[in-house]
Amino acid sequence: MESGPAIFTGSVFGAALVLWTAVRLRQGAPVAHGTNPAVSAAVAAFAGTAALLLAVWCFTRT
Repeated sequence: MESGPAIFTGSVFGAALVLWTAVRLRQGAPVAHGTNPAVSAAVAAFAGTAALLLAVWCFTRT
């Protein structure tokens, strides 16, 4: 079973990653240098959303 601080850290990381990706896309800046912009944005958005969903799931299980 995950601890509360670990779940909180995961949710903050997920939210920050989604927010950072959205800001970079809005500015027209690359999300990751040296990669396809669409792919890097999709992977970053997926990872952030997955972290948020996992944190929400863990919060409901504790």
